[in-house]
Amino acid sequence: MKWITEYKSSLKMVEIEELLDLIFYRPLAFLIVKSVYHTRITPNHLTFAAIIMGITGGFFYSFGTDVSCILGALFYMLFNILDCSDGQLARLKGNGKPIGRIIDGIADLIAAVAIYTGIAIGFANNSNQFPLMLILLALSGMSIIIQEALVDYYRTRFLDYVLERKSTLAEGNDEFRNEYETLKNQKGKWIDRTILFIYLKYSEIQRKLAVKRKGEKTFRITAQDYLRKNRIIIRFWVLMGPTAKITILILCSIFHRFDVFFWIVLGGFNILAIVLSIIQHHIDKYFLNSQG
Repeated sequence: MKWITEYKSSLKMVEIEELLDLIFYRPLAFLIVKSVYHTRITPNHLTFAAIIMGITGGFFYSFGTDVSCILGALFYMLFNILDCSDGQLARLKGNGKPIGRIIDGIADLIAAVAIYTGIAIGFANNSNQFPLMLILLALSGMSIIIQEALVDYYRTRFLDYVLERKSTLAEGNDEFRNEYETLKNQKGKWIDRTILFIYLKYSEIQRKLAVKRKGEKTFRITAQDYLRKNRIIIRFWVLMGPTAKITILILCSIFHRFDVFFWIVLGGFNILAIVLSIIQHHIDKYFLNSQG
């Protein structure tokens, strides 16, 4: 019973968790968390271990053979498990830092670049349809960037309203800015300072783009009302999150059918993104109209 309670404490709000994370990846990640909880291993150590798994997965994908792709998929799965474990460890120990969340995002990017680069090299060495596959890979990559940007945007906005917290996009970088100011006077922290500086500049650009969205942060509603109207659609948004694509890629790798993965991303997920955007627009419009 204690483990169940601790596991629940290691999770984010259930509504924004991906289903596959809840039933597969996070339970496995929790076992890792429990095994290292009383050691000196930190969330950042787990993040760096995840990066190594992602790069190793990309290395195996680059060979392009049936066996190497299965090994690449295995290491990508290990990446995702470790990627879940760092945040769970931070939440259980209560020692998470803003810089850790940024590094976690960087880890996702490094792993994705390594995996898709490896797949592209594998195609170049072992496929007669390399030009077509490269085009599909590029289109899928761009689609994934857009899809996950939408997921991240609506998931963040959901948390802003439901938790009644300061807008992350508009004003919520205070803790990152404060940590940067603190680190400016500390020796040996130049890597952390550089990461925070780049992130703050990126966030500034993102904020300037975000405030141009019509109706951005103008809903004068209670947290309960926002939760009631968005409880279902947010589950569909997170259904389109990174774990779903990682899992589909892993399964397609086992059967060496990357074409299936490309068409699911380009067809299924893009259609879902369009449908959800239309529904979300009507929900947002309802809130704006209710305000007169």
